[in-house]
Amino acid sequence: MPEVKIRKRVIILEEILHEGGPVAAVPRKRGAILTVIENPFAGRYVEDIAGFMDDLTPLGVAMAGDLLKALGGDAAAIDGYGKGAIVGAAGEQEHGALWHVPGGYAMREILGDAKAIVPSTKKVGGPGTKLDVPITHVNASYVRSHFDAMEVGVPDGPKADEIVLVLAMTCGARVHARVGGLAADKIKGEDGLR
Repeated sequence: MPEVKIRKRVIILEEILHEGGPVAAVPRKRGAILTVIENPFAGRYVEDIAGFMDDLTPLGVAMAGDLLKALGGDAAAIDGYGKGAIVGAAGEQEHGALWHVPGGYAMREILGDAKAIVPSTKKVGGPGTKLDVPITHVNASYVRSHFDAMEVGVPDGPKADEIVLVLAMTCGARVHARVGGLAADKIKGEDGLR
C-alpha cells in the first residue's frame, strides 16, 4: 500500500468552566488532534483500499499518544472519545472509512481498557470544512452525561487530494449534565454499552 504522507497536524484544546450555569469545581477538558495526509486514492476509483488501514495504524497510535499527552498524560483521566475524517473533493467517503480501525484501536491501545465502540463520522468537503466529531464514554456508550460532539476543522484543508484524520478525547462529563440515565459511577463494564 502507499506510504502515509503528512502535510500538517493541528491540536485543539478546550477547557470548559461553565455553560451558563455555576462554574464547575473541575473544568471539563476536550481535545482533538487532526492530521492532514495525502489521499493516495484521490481522483480515481481503486477497488482494494483496505490494506491502507494497516499503513495508518502507526499514525493512529502516535496521534492518540500525542493527544493524551496534550490533555495531561493521565490515561485514567480520559473518559470520552470519538473519531472522524474529512475527505477532500477528489476522494470519496469510503476513504474516510479507512480511519475506523486505525483510529479507534489506537485510542483503545493508548487508554488501556476502554470497552465502548469509538463513535465516528466522516464526510467529503473542501478546505475549511468543519466536522462534528461524536463523543461518548470510553467504557459505556449509554452514559448520557458524556454524549457530546466537538467541532473541528483545518483552515486550509483538506485540499482535493487530502484527508483530515481526527481523534478526540475528553476528561469529565458535560459541565451541567443533568438529564439522568446511566451514571458513570454505575457502569458495569460488561459490554461497552452499560
